Amino acid sequence: MGAAAIDLLYWRNVKQSGAVFSSVLLLLFSLTQFSVVSVGAYLALAALSATISFRIYKSVLQAVQKTDEGHPFKSYLEIEIALSQDQISKYADKILLYTNTCMKELRRLFLVQDLVDSLKFAVLMWLLTYVGALFNGLTLLILAVVSMFTMPVVYEKHQAQIDQYVGLIRTQVNSVVGKIQAKIPGAKRKEE
Repeated sequence: MGAAAIDLLYWRNVKQSGAVFSSVLLLLFSLTQFSVVSVGAYLALAALSATISFRIYKSVLQAVQKTDEGHPFKSYLEIEIALSQDQISKYADKILLYTNTCMKELRRLFLVQDLVDSLKFAVLMWLLTYVGALFNGLTLLILAVVSMFTMPVVYEKHQAQIDQYVGLIRTQVNSVVGKIQAKIPGAKRKEE
């Protein structure tokens, strides 16, 4: 599954990536104009219109040609789609692990176990207040989807230049963070 997603994001199959990218963007742009319920209802109506039309078309074609091919979606109707208890248990365990990890990290940050990490978190939250004032969540999601489908290809084509500039930025950031940590009493730099 991971390799298929990577191939999709790196546009290995242009038609497939284009279809997924445009479908997701169309869905997100639809959600900017209509409620989730309306978009879901319209998508369901579109799917039903297509499947009912195809079923009627095949039935008429079978009647005219006097063939007995059966239900056009028979192979899909026979596919087992139920989740097994093992699959549900596996996903529930992953969700539980992720939730517990997040709760422990938030507790550590809010109760100031490490002053520097809590200050970094406070600065991040302060910056997010500005991001929230400029964008709503749906706009950020659209930007994330566009970035997911463009950034890997751009990085792949210009990797050397990007790595060089990221290295320079990382050096500067580490220098500034080191100076700030040196001035904060009780803040010891972690071993890297």
